[in-house]
Amino acid sequence: MKILVTGAAGFICGYLVEELLAAGHEVVGVDNFSKYGPLRKSYDRHPGYRLVEGDAKDVSLLTRLALECDQILAGAAMIGGISYFHQFAYDLLAENERIIASTFDAAIRAAREGHLQKINVLSSSMVYESATSFPTPEGAELRSPPPRSTYGFQKLACEYFAHGAFEQHQLRYTIIRPFNCVGIGERRAVRDHEVMSGNVRLALSHVVPDLAQKVLRGQDPLLILGEGNQVRHYTYGGDLAKGIRLCIESPKADNEDFNLSTEQPTTVHELAGRIWCKVHGEDRPLRLVHDPPYEYDVQMRSPDVSKARTVLGFEAKTTLDEMLDEVIPWIREEMLVGRI
Repeated sequence: MKILVTGAAGFICGYLVEELLAAGHEVVGVDNFSKYGPLRKSYDRHPGYRLVEGDAKDVSLLTRLALECDQILAGAAMIGGISYFHQFAYDLLAENERIIASTFDAAIRAAREGHLQKINVLSSSMVYESATSFPTPEGAELRSPPPRSTYGFQKLACEYFAHGAFEQHQLRYTIIRPFNCVGIGERRAVRDHEVMSGNVRLALSHVVPDLAQKVLRGQDPLLILGEGNQVRHYTYGGDLAKGIRLCIESPKADNEDFNLSTEQPTTVHELAGRIWCKVHGEDRPLRLVHDPPYEYDVQMRSPDVSKARTVLGFEAKTTLDEMLDEVIPWIREEMLVGRI
């Protein structure tokens, strides 16, 4: 297939484009580099890949590109770490609403006038921000109170765009909810403001790289947000890319939604201990200091992954130890060359 990927230079989409190309698909990427600035990717010169530098709010551009494609992966969004939820509360709602409306406008026209078959919406686990049922199954977003953060609320709105476009225009869709992506290659967002944790300037406002950076810089005692009992399902970017590809390829995914995640829960305290031991060994004791948490630091985010396993045959198999063995050396190298 020929697939249009918006936000192609983003963190998860970087893994996805590589996965799609390896599976034999042709990919047209769109990105304006507004988050990280210009980036180089290993697949930039791949014969099956074409990157168009442009704004995902440009309906005419997206329509022109979508008219030649079979599917769209709607990945473009203003997104960052948890500090973003507070610093850009309005922009996250307004800018992302403009992006998703433009993408759907283009998709509806391309389905009507071209041969576009489906739009795949890259949503977020944050739609379950107010969930009370764990592990949280697909459908809980309809039964739970609405998300408290503007980011989570807007991601839920993206899903309603998909439902509305199908109801009115018969545009097929798949809604994809990735959980806590872990991997290499992410950079500090251009608009990120400085966040300090003790004597260390946080790198990405995401817990895995930031804990790794603090441990590598010798912070002792180690500062963490809150009590450390927040539960997350840290999922490898390569696994998420495979799951997204299956959502794109499988006819069984039409008009369905899927949680994509590892089945393994990990607390922030456990994560800190694993990183500490990989850097310092098991003989050096871990001491923790607890900083006040952010308002939107959800305590429990734990998905039911049975639907993706049953319908798509998808399982995220990369272990947390395997992820850390890749991420920690990458963070160390980024520190040495001054990018973090």
